[in-house]
Amino acid sequence: MLTEIHPKLPMRDKTKTIAYYVDGLGFTLLSDYGDYLLLTKDQIELHFFAFPTLLPEENYGGVYIRVNGIEKWYESLLHENIAIHPNGALAEKPWGQKEFSLLDPDFNLLTFGETSA
Repeated sequence: MLTEIHPKLPMRDKTKTIAYYVDGLGFTLLSDYGDYLLLTKDQIELHFFAFPTLLPEENYGGVYIRVNGIEKWYESLLHENIAIHPNGALAEKPWGQKEFSLLDPDFNLLTFGETSA
């Protein structure tokens, strides 16, 4: 039986990754193992592994994160000047989700979605 998922995403610079997720998105640093980070927010846990030679434009890493209160979350990120993906503004999707997307400093795609009412 599957119980949880903890996506592992590449990072080039640990300091920038922590700044983006902790200072920008409100995650908490759970563990720092040097070349491996664990970050958490609410019920979400993301893992990051060192990949110093990563070319961001060639990174196809991404996660889809379900949220409650997506409009409030979106507005709070705008208020904090967090850049929204150029093609990822909050929108109602044909598949019954409200979604928006961000790109972290390493171009990991973070898509947030909530089932439309």
